Amino acid sequence: MASGTRAASGSGRRPNRHDVIKKPQPTKLQTPRNALRLGFVPLADCAPLVMAQELGLFRKYGLCVTLSRELGWTTIRDKIIHGELDAAHAVAGMPFAATLGIGSIPCDCLTALVLNLHGNAITLSNDLWKAGLQHGVTLREEILKTRRHKTFTFGVEFPSSSHNFLLRGWLAASGIHPDRDVRIVVMPPPQMVANLKAGHLGGFCAGEPWNSVAVQARAGSCVATSAELDPGHPEKVLMVRRDFARKSVKEHLALVAALLEACEFCDAPENRARIAATLARPGYVGAPVEALRRAFDGKFDFGHGPVRTVADFSVFHRHNANEPSGDKAAWVIEHLRSSGLCKDAATLNFSVGPQVFRADIFEKAARLRSSTPTRNENDTDSEIQLAPA
Repeated sequence: MASGTRAASGSGRRPNRHDVIKKPQPTKLQTPRNALRLGFVPLADCAPLVMAQELGLFRKYGLCVTLSRELGWTTIRDKIIHGELDAAHAVAGMPFAATLGIGSIPCDCLTALVLNLHGNAITLSNDLWKAGLQHGVTLREEILKTRRHKTFTFGVEFPSSSHNFLLRGWLAASGIHPDRDVRIVVMPPPQMVANLKAGHLGGFCAGEPWNSVAVQARAGSCVATSAELDPGHPEKVLMVRRDFARKSVKEHLALVAALLEACEFCDAPENRARIAATLARPGYVGAPVEALRRAFDGKFDFGHGPVRTVADFSVFHRHNANEPSGDKAAWVIEHLRSSGLCKDAATLNFSVGPQVFRADIFEKAARLRSSTPTRNENDTDSEIQLAPA
């Protein structure tokens, strides 16, 4: 305020309450007229996108961003491919699948940021649980016994998502063939609980908060978390078309840097309550705060027995989570191969990894992030007005 007073005094008059001091602003890369369109699906791990918007981090890096809430991953993919979105919260396998034309027309896509690790669980319906089918072994016995007149159906979020890979692995570990012994269907995450309650699903693998919502509604019980099933697996990424990354280099780097800072914020324990309350709003996830909170503190209610703390249930920044590294790309490629999604396995070799998971772009964005001061909680996006004299 003192510097503002000096500026006003230099004009030969005393400042008054109508004087306005404008804070220094970063170079603007967009205006509201050409704002970046950033899509997300209502899940707890959309938190970096939501908090970057709420905290003014996009604006801090000179960006104007419009968030677009989408129902599911098919919509995200199609809108990225057809240019209706500039970037999006996406499952880790989607940039590979889109690039190779798995399930869609081919469209060169990439990611320069992993938004998080883990954050998923497998939930079985209460009907299965009450029947004593509480783990893979008993489920397999029931499948073999009833296979001539009954087919068990399980839901996943997307064919190339970790949910499909994790569920298939969990079933196979108990001798259940995921293609022959059960039916696996794709549906948007917010629809999982209703379909579980209606008896259309015997279980599902999805991200939070939908497992916790099922438990709270007494519609199901959780049997495993992704942090326990496959520690360190990449979960969501920031997906863009390759031509966007090439033509809008500054905007892309600024977007990754802003979201990288948001990932740091989302990993800090002191921010958990605020994040859960923000995501609970209807325009974001629109789920109960209590269900959302479990995704961040790891105090997980499985629906049976005491609440148990799951270490690293969701990881947004620590453990080098954000770099789209070669080992993360290899994890996706291995699972795309083993799931049988890619008909021509020769096209899905490990040389594709560095073309889609761009650690080089991440490193540039990380340097931009480290050279930019961390946002001050006392900063506001509005102009600062002098107090009355």
